[in-house]
Amino acid sequence: MSRKPKLERFQENVSSKYQIYNSIFMTLPFDEISNTGVLLPLFSEICEKGYALDKNPSEIVHKFFERYVEKDKTETEKINLLFRFIQYIERQVVLFDAVEDAAFPIVNNMDGRGTLRNIKEEAEEKQKIGALKTYLERFKIRPVLTAHPTQFYPGQVLGIITDLAEAIEKDDLLAIKKLLAQLGKTPFFKKEKPTPYDEAVSLIWYLENVFYHAASKIYNYIQQNIFKDEELNNQVIDLGFWPGGDRDGNPFVTTEITKKVAERLRSTILLNYHRDIRKLKRRLTFDGVEKRLAKLERMLYDNVYLRKEEGMLSLAAFEAELKAIKDIVVKKHQSLFRAEIEDLINKVKLFGYHFAMLDIRQDSRVHQGVFENIVETMKNRGEALFSIDYVNSSEEEKIKVLTHIDKKVEEKYFENEITNATISSIYAMKTIQDRNGERGANRYIISNNQSALHVMEAFTMLRLCDWKQPDVDVSPLFETVPDLQAAQAVMKTLYTNEAYAAHLKRRGNKQYIMLGFSDGTKDGGYLMANWSIFKAKEELTAISREYGIKVIFFDGRGGPPARGGGKTHQFYASLGSTVEDEEIQLTVQGQTISSNFGTLDSCQYNLEQLLSSGISNEIFSSTEAEFSEEDKKTMEALASVSYDTYVAFKKHPMFLPYLERMSTLKYYAKTNIGSRPSKRSKSKEFNFSDLRAIPFVGSWSQLKQNVPGFYGVGTALEHMEKSGQFEAVEKLYQNSSFFRTLLENSMMSLTKSFFKLTAYMKDNEEFGSFWTIIFEEYERTKRMLLKLTGYNELMENQQEGKASIHAREKIVLPLLTIQQYALRKIQELQKDPNASEEELKTFEKMVTRSLFGNINASRNSA
Repeated sequence: MSRKPKLERFQENVSSKYQIYNSIFMTLPFDEISNTGVLLPLFSEICEKGYALDKNPSEIVHKFFERYVEKDKTETEKINLLFRFIQYIERQVVLFDAVEDAAFPIVNNMDGRGTLRNIKEEAEEKQKIGALKTYLERFKIRPVLTAHPTQFYPGQVLGIITDLAEAIEKDDLLAIKKLLAQLGKTPFFKKEKPTPYDEAVSLIWYLENVFYHAASKIYNYIQQNIFKDEELNNQVIDLGFWPGGDRDGNPFVTTEITKKVAERLRSTILLNYHRDIRKLKRRLTFDGVEKRLAKLERMLYDNVYLRKEEGMLSLAAFEAELKAIKDIVVKKHQSLFRAEIEDLINKVKLFGYHFAMLDIRQDSRVHQGVFENIVETMKNRGEALFSIDYVNSSEEEKIKVLTHIDKKVEEKYFENEITNATISSIYAMKTIQDRNGERGANRYIISNNQSALHVMEAFTMLRLCDWKQPDVDVSPLFETVPDLQAAQAVMKTLYTNEAYAAHLKRRGNKQYIMLGFSDGTKDGGYLMANWSIFKAKEELTAISREYGIKVIFFDGRGGPPARGGGKTHQFYASLGSTVEDEEIQLTVQGQTISSNFGTLDSCQYNLEQLLSSGISNEIFSSTEAEFSEEDKKTMEALASVSYDTYVAFKKHPMFLPYLERMSTLKYYAKTNIGSRPSKRSKSKEFNFSDLRAIPFVGSWSQLKQNVPGFYGVGTALEHMEKSGQFEAVEKLYQNSSFFRTLLENSMMSLTKSFFKLTAYMKDNEEFGSFWTIIFEEYERTKRMLLKLTGYNELMENQQEGKASIHAREKIVLPLLTIQQYALRKIQELQKDPNASEEELKTFEKMVTRSLFGNINASRNSA
């Protein structure tokens, strides 16, 4: 490990290497575009100089054509050149990703702060190994891979990134050159939308090639170095999975797809076990062991490749057989290759026959309609579920009758498509559990949960599906600010309901509650969303402890800070003792998967950071409460002003028109990156509640305005300054790592903003004053954050992170310029009654194509 500062290691191993390999890439000829590599650096330079002189994107593009493109070139040829630039820039981003991946273990200290080795040594030093062991016997992390579309790389490109990173690590120039040539010819654009099954297969690649090895390596380390000869009876790392089970707003997720994904997860883990057993067979060639391993190899081969079910051992029997083989190795063969057999036993403990836990999710509004249809259909069949008029009864009356229900329904009873699909998805969970084990699919999430009735209706549907005592955790998802405020009352109603309380008792008195950072931020702004979730967690912890329930929080965190992401491990390490932290569960999506968990090194490092954030919070932190009453008051005041500011901004008459007409929002649906529709309803009407958090945040990101990550923060801080309360804010900043982490993530959003790109909008007759409002809040937030932190520049304490952001922003600046140029051309053509439809389509295609590289370049947002 180099002793050089992190920034210096980044510059040597990422920035410098990228420059070298990029210069090779730029000289490679691809088909008829031999001069593109020469012209792109010149265009980049024109962009940088142009914005420094306050030129707009159209002026910059025209200046470039005027200076560097022959006068006899047609408009079509010029447009084709811009499309080629887009292709090149996309691939430059891939190259930068690969260089950064290769340098990961050099730039990041793999044994440094927050790693397991560091934790173990600190525990030994402070004589807290006993406490560490006790904690690891109950603590878990669960990253849940979701198919939310923020990842624009097709599978082939992800493969090239992996191979490039390996070649760069070895400085294999010949291989690098070939891979760059391959990259130049590999298409990025998806002509068809993926199915939910396609999405699942893409993410299973990470499970098979990365998580399988990284998670087991961590578990082995804990077993061997912390527990030594004692057995660890806790998985520590669980993996979660949403593609194929997440029905919320995705009509393409069917019961058949859910079953197919579960089957793919099972066959993939068995395939991995088969590979490992083949390797073991080459080492464990001893008497009493060899034949037993051969039998297991044959069993797995028959199941995976020949689809033969007979002779397949149960999971418990498979694990017992591996342990029996280990015992023979220990007793008769001097423990030769014991670590290798233990590695496989640990993998079986971690991944079972399910590999990752498939969650089922649906919206409460859908459930409500489904449940009313069930009631109506059963009544028409002469098998009424209730003696009361259910639809017109009060919530209290409904919960009362749901408590004592004891009936059965089948999917064939229902002609309504959504009702049939909802019922069949519950029966599918039972089938998956029979096949893959209970951990295969044992959680049902209700998004947009607003009341106890929403949970009780979902819980009742489980019981109606011939499942009197469901082996399923029912998890409400609280998303909006009002829902978060009502969450404690909702859970109290459930904890005091006899049927639900009995269910929780059978499930080990654990209640899973999901909290939506992405939609919370979209709804209430950055500070209020995070503060509301923190307060909700405190209240939910208190009410759960009061009723003897262990609450497990599951955070719907996106990639960038604007969707509740940011430096995740810092966020969890900043939570105090008033928030239950027995498990850390969070969604991981899009480019966050490839950036944080895309290679063995980054996956192991980030899983260890997550583990350590829980451990340091519990074992090494001081016992002081996270917030004093005074600090809470300050935080409340900041969140309140920030919320009012953001809500007023959202209600501005230009808010939706600006997004619709000046941003790339409507182009997201054309990118074919995800199976899910880009908005919730089919209505052509453009309204805020239908907007999904990802295209919403992504559109601000494409504008380089990153509004959801900072809007309201500056006004809140300035309000405290003007009212003579800034000293209280400074105290809060000193005392609370939670507040510091929030502001650091907000600084990242500001760092990624670049208002010169859209400065031309300030002169727009319709939107000029609206653009100015955003820019002034950006300037205000930047000024106030620098004043509060004492920094001279944003992200002063994260120099290497800032260097990565600046390098990526420099790569995509020409791309953003082309995008804005195309948007301006579209606006011009839409006003021209004689405009050609063909020309309009060309520029719309240019906008869509330019989305890809910019999003991919944002991978360090997590």
